[in-house]
Amino acid sequence: MPPRRHGQLATDDEYNQAGWQGFLGGMNGAAKWGIYSGILAGLGYYFSPVYRNLTFQFKVYLQMSGMTIGGCIEAERRVREYERRAMRMRKIKRDAEVWRRYEQDYAEQASPQKVAADVVVKGPVKNDG
Repeated sequence: MPPRRHGQLATDDEYNQAGWQGFLGGMNGAAKWGIYSGILAGLGYYFSPVYRNLTFQFKVYLQMSGMTIGGCIEAERRVREYERRAMRMRKIKRDAEVWRRYEQDYAEQASPQKVAADVVVKGPVKNDG
């Protein structure tokens, strides 16, 4: 396996999820572009004598070509989208950890011992009421 670069998927689970997203995107794109190719084939059959004279095998090839390119395009789009979403989620987790550490440090600074030491140094709070 090649070394991972910054910005790529980090865990095997992310690889599996990206693979599933690519598969689902490929199936969706193949179906969508297959419908478009079928519509174009119907129009070509209706309007074009050249298309009507093509062999059945070549018509199947044209249909499959549209489905293949559509599957590739949609699969790539879905994987890129998943990659961006995974990077965003990792950034949110990283920021939450930084914020948690900040809150922990803040809570430690305001501990009862520190407050008691401030009272001894500054003296008790006087009430003018």
